[in-house]
Amino acid sequence: MGPPPPRPSAGVTETGSKSTSAGSLSTSAGRIARAEALKEVTLGARNSGSSHDRERQWSFEDFDIGRPLGKGKFGNVYLARERRSKYIVALKVLFKTQLETSSVEHQLRREVEIQSHLRHPNILRMYGYFYDETKVFLILEYAAKGELYKELQRVHHFDERMTATYVASLAKALMYCHSKHVIHRDIKPENLLLGLNGELKIADFGWSVHAPHSRRKTLCGTLDYLPPEMVQGEDHDASVDIWSLGVLCYEFLFGTPPFEAQGHTETYKRILRVDLKFPDYIPVSPGARDLMRKLLRRDPKQRLPLKMVLQHPWILGQADDTILKGP
Repeated sequence: MGPPPPRPSAGVTETGSKSTSAGSLSTSAGRIARAEALKEVTLGARNSGSSHDRERQWSFEDFDIGRPLGKGKFGNVYLARERRSKYIVALKVLFKTQLETSSVEHQLRREVEIQSHLRHPNILRMYGYFYDETKVFLILEYAAKGELYKELQRVHHFDERMTATYVASLAKALMYCHSKHVIHRDIKPENLLLGLNGELKIADFGWSVHAPHSRRKTLCGTLDYLPPEMVQGEDHDASVDIWSLGVLCYEFLFGTPPFEAQGHTETYKRILRVDLKFPDYIPVSPGARDLMRKLLRRDPKQRLPLKMVLQHPWILGQADDTILKGP
């Protein structure tokens, strides 16, 4: 029996699919490293550098297309190589008819607008986009080590050092997002990828929103990761991402989300009660349990701020030093 399928988000969330592993194009570490040096000069500057670069538009002919990397509700993702720089990217191809049928064109526009402006080592870069009469193409950073969800399914759960490193990486990325007034609202293993060196990257911004002033009321995200305020239809703010970080930490350590139950109704009830239980079959340190309890608070205002997550003793003692000292 294979691993369970990825969990769908509440409502329409997918605007494509996710990268997996290296394909038929040459994607060795050496080639990627050489191309990395050209990234900002070519891909990054192409739409924002000289007037000549700004005038030149992307097209399908700019890329050599490799093997499929994944398949989603609205299209597919392919390994690709930009012909001028030889830089390896992931090309997400979305079909307009499917986007229109599901009425998610506005969601895609918002996703592109948000993700294309984010610059953080733990956020998948969106270099640009283009379109023709039938398709929309998103040019994305290639995450060479694939989906974190698949790795979690393979090993069942992560040890505390790896979990703390991932949690610290996410805390930094979410702090950056919140500083830009972006709320992600759908943090889960299925929306995370791993780069060439195993670094974590947030890859899907389909439910993200730019909310500089107002609180939001939309029910969105994935059932197991919904915070109590969303379950009850109350207003929510950036603290929903802190709750999701707590759920993610639990799932990394134990292999299942904390409020999983038989049926949606029972899951909702456990979330509203914050029915947090730590199973005995996997030993987890008191420090890790303390962090999860401080993230998974019913009152959003009582959740541990992301800055304090990075200063939590368990994170300081377990997370990779390069993550703690990095941007």
